[in-house]
Amino acid sequence: MSGSWTEAMRAGDFERAWAINDRDLAMLASPPKHTGPRHLQRIWRGEELRGKDVLVRCYHGLGDTIQFLRFMRPLRDLARRVTVWCQGELLPLVERAAGVDRAFALHDGAPDVDFEVDIEIMEVPHAIRARREHVEMRAPYVSLPPAVALPLPPGLAVGLVWEVGNWDKRRTIPPSLLGHLAVPGVTLCSLQRGARTRELAEIGAGDVSTPDITVLGHLLQQLDLLICVDTMVAHLAGALGCDAWVLLHADCDWRWPSSESHSLWYPSLQLFHQRTPGNWDDVLGEAREALIARSTSSQRVVRNELKRAQGPPRVA
Repeated sequence: MSGSWTEAMRAGDFERAWAINDRDLAMLASPPKHTGPRHLQRIWRGEELRGKDVLVRCYHGLGDTIQFLRFMRPLRDLARRVTVWCQGELLPLVERAAGVDRAFALHDGAPDVDFEVDIEIMEVPHAIRARREHVEMRAPYVSLPPAVALPLPPGLAVGLVWEVGNWDKRRTIPPSLLGHLAVPGVTLCSLQRGARTRELAEIGAGDVSTPDITVLGHLLQQLDLLICVDTMVAHLAGALGCDAWVLLHADCDWRWPSSESHSLWYPSLQLFHQRTPGNWDDVLGEAREALIARSTSSQRVVRNELKRAQGPPRVA
């Protein structure tokens, strides 16, 4: 079989991607399923899902869970019931997602629910033989429960996230470089959890970070723009249909195209790629120019709206 799974996914050739998964599944030995690190476990072994009570386990990152929530509705079209065992932080989103009958917070023990078949959430598209229409996002598929809105400062409000978890630190941007994004007419707002006072001063950003996923989602909807690295916040912004720019390292993850500026997974996101591994200068230079253009356009719109509100000039 020619090509890799990553190439097939990036090309949107999902039929070939699932064929590669079929080959790999056939090669699996059959020891107990739930052994070893969770994020490396293969849970689904080809069991029938149609008409079954299915438990979906969320054993990867928060962003992975958000990205693959879109497949719960087509899974539910097959299954009798869909229960999602997810990260506790995401429970307010998961329990509202289309196709989810029940949602419970993940813990280190065994699941406290009955089920007939279990599957890891990132295995679902293979199991249901997802087609392009299942993958391609046409409308927001995540909704938020009500939350108290946090006030944002005046100006074009731009959120920033620059740090990632321990997996693949190449995605992180040194905060000292983000000062390039401090342009006239733009108010920078840090959404980075645990940002240090020194880092915020280097960037010139105020701190609006929050550990609450619901509040974070509402903040993303209030912001004019999010600029972030490849982390959970990018997936949340994309799933909500919020405007965001994602800054990617040269060898970016399989879910992003290797050079194009947009992805079928999240049409509201614009992608900025490193040209040289480890060099963020060009990426931030492009983002700065785009931000200046956006700020200028925004100021022009405000001026025009003020003129319309004032009415035609008076004739002496």
